[in-house]
Amino acid sequence: MYYPNIQQAVFLERPNRFIAHILVEGKEQLCHVKNTGRCKELLIPNTTIYVQHHDNPNRKTKYSLIAVQKGELLINMDSQVPNQIVAEWLKTGKLFPDLKLVKPETVFGSSRFDFYLETSQKKIFMEVKGCTLEQNGVMMFPDAPTQRGVKHIQELILAKQQGYDAYLIFVIQMKGARYFTPNRLTHPEFADVLLQAEKAGVNILAVDCMVMPDSIEIDQQVLIQL
Repeated sequence: MYYPNIQQAVFLERPNRFIAHILVEGKEQLCHVKNTGRCKELLIPNTTIYVQHHDNPNRKTKYSLIAVQKGELLINMDSQVPNQIVAEWLKTGKLFPDLKLVKPETVFGSSRFDFYLETSQKKIFMEVKGCTLEQNGVMMFPDAPTQRGVKHIQELILAKQQGYDAYLIFVIQMKGARYFTPNRLTHPEFADVLLQAEKAGVNILAVDCMVMPDSIEIDQQVLIQL
């Protein structure tokens, strides 16, 4: 995944979920935040960020926030990108060498899963979650309570019970992970249903990413502690 027209900037403030005030080329500008999560540990005043400049005159903002510098870590915080880079990763055949079909946004029950896949032997539903929350090398999800996330996992369990294979992939949008774990303190129910999913046979994976200011791609699987 490559982003054209990336510029370095400074984060100033975030008055709402969708907008940030930034300093770029010496001028204060409005910037679209491509992540509706809290991200309070990332969006700290005077933090170095990387933004994408847009030439579209019909946009309300000229910039989109793509990545944040947190100490030595460069973290991509675009919540739309995990699905895109998982699609790229699937095409490499590293997860499923005999992959025959990749169909995004497929309905099952009352959920819409990110992917429906078919190999020579399996029919698979897959859900993808982006992870940007890090504490001392421990990567966690979610950063805020997510009933939608709980529902998705419950539906993955149901899909498994109905004979499908089921995958839940946490895309850690940075390097430097020691391991991944659910954020039980923030949402105990999510952590509990994740354990239920593992016991039901849902495949749970966490992968880290190589992140540059203007690009991101999946790199390696990360240890999971449930």
